[in-house]
Amino acid sequence: MSERRRVLVVTHTGRDQARQATHAAVQGLRSAGMLVRLLEQEAYDLGLDDSQVEVVPEAGAAQGCEVAVVIGGDGTILRAAEITRPHDVPLLGVNLGHVGFLAEAEPEDLPVTIRAIVDRSYLIEDRLTLEVDVRRGGDVVWSTWALNEASVEKSARQRMLEVGVAIDGEALSRWGCDGVVCATPTGSTAYNFSAGGPVVWPDVEALLLVPISAHALFARPLVVGPDSAVLVEVLAAAEGVVWCDGRRSLDLVPGDRVEVRRGIRPVRLARLHRAPFSDRLVAKFGLPVEGWRGVAERRHREREEGTA
Repeated sequence: MSERRRVLVVTHTGRDQARQATHAAVQGLRSAGMLVRLLEQEAYDLGLDDSQVEVVPEAGAAQGCEVAVVIGGDGTILRAAEITRPHDVPLLGVNLGHVGFLAEAEPEDLPVTIRAIVDRSYLIEDRLTLEVDVRRGGDVVWSTWALNEASVEKSARQRMLEVGVAIDGEALSRWGCDGVVCATPTGSTAYNFSAGGPVVWPDVEALLLVPISAHALFARPLVVGPDSAVLVEVLAAAEGVVWCDGRRSLDLVPGDRVEVRRGIRPVRLARLHRAPFSDRLVAKFGLPVEGWRGVAERRHREREEGTA
């Protein structure tokens, strides 16, 4: 007899809508014969036990799962990525946040989402990640990774951060600034976007570098090759902090060097549709396209009807 298929569900139990959606997802997946796995604290918050779901600690929670359903905003998806990435398990986000660029479905799409999981009709995209090392006195004192971005920021509001930046071992510039964001194409619509960086299609392989409020003549956003190494050094007496995806951080002291490069292991995202990224931009940002798309759609209909 074949082993039953297993799905991890990660959710934001602090929101009523997320709890309701999670109960519906668990019920739908179980009704389809799937084994559902939940993290210990989340199972407790939802009032579910071992008679209904597999209750597991966070460490190794994704092992043996074919997909992870994530119910919440981008923050919940970033948390889930920490769990799924070591096991190459794709995650499928159901958006309960504001913009939700990392999510694939809305709450009303939950039945369709469950059916796609049961039928294995979803697509999988590998997203470029970042490896981040902090060197202090030549020694690596901290290592982590990021899906969206690594940002070096000032700690005190009243003082600028003095940083030097090098690409592939060659000095590029130095800035007095509020910080520097190094982002992936996936993260180009997150902090990078707020800092004035470019929106980059997720299938483009590149690293993005954006100074924040820099006092310099040359302080433009940069796009470098995916295999480039970016180094940000804290130069002056002001202290800073490095953040990765807004979830993991380390306080920096003068002389610290933050090294950012392409990650060895990607994050895998499950997709329900092969829609172009431009459609996602239009939907998430509410971009005004009626004039453009209306004309194109009308011409397409006319060609099909032979009236053009």
